[in-house]
Amino acid sequence: MNRTQDSTLRRILFVEDDPDIQTVARMALEALGGFTVLACNSGAEALAKVDGFSPDLVLLDVMMPGMDGPTTLAALRKRASFREVPVIFMTAKVQAQELAFYRELGAEEVIAKPFDPMVLAERVRTIWSGLASRRRVGAIGAVTGAGAAGL
Repeated sequence: MNRTQDSTLRRILFVEDDPDIQTVARMALEALGGFTVLACNSGAEALAKVDGFSPDLVLLDVMMPGMDGPTTLAALRKRASFREVPVIFMTAKVQAQELAFYRELGAEEVIAKPFDPMVLAERVRTIWSGLASRRRVGAIGAVTGAGAAGL
């Protein structure tokens, strides 16, 4: 059973190199959303700290110096304990082909920058709820043999 089927969203790993965006988003997620947030300045820092944090979800900037978001996601997916942890990319690059590319990489969703900090926590919670619903439908389909498309 994966995290979105059996738990409430509590712990978010937030990877963002811009200190101002990191501060605003972290405050919004903690104060308005009630989440526990581990903020990291880089993909390398996230990889170094993630095992001790065990996030329910990863919120990941796409464009960062050194290790960018897609490279960070690929490195996280190599770890067995993080293969199923949902990832949401945050980026200003939100053209249709870019969104499709991010989803092909394994992102569950993309939040556009600039974002409204007053609704960020609710947006993340809505995405989480949608993931849990989709996975429950997929699990039901697997048991019945119908699959999600057969419902």
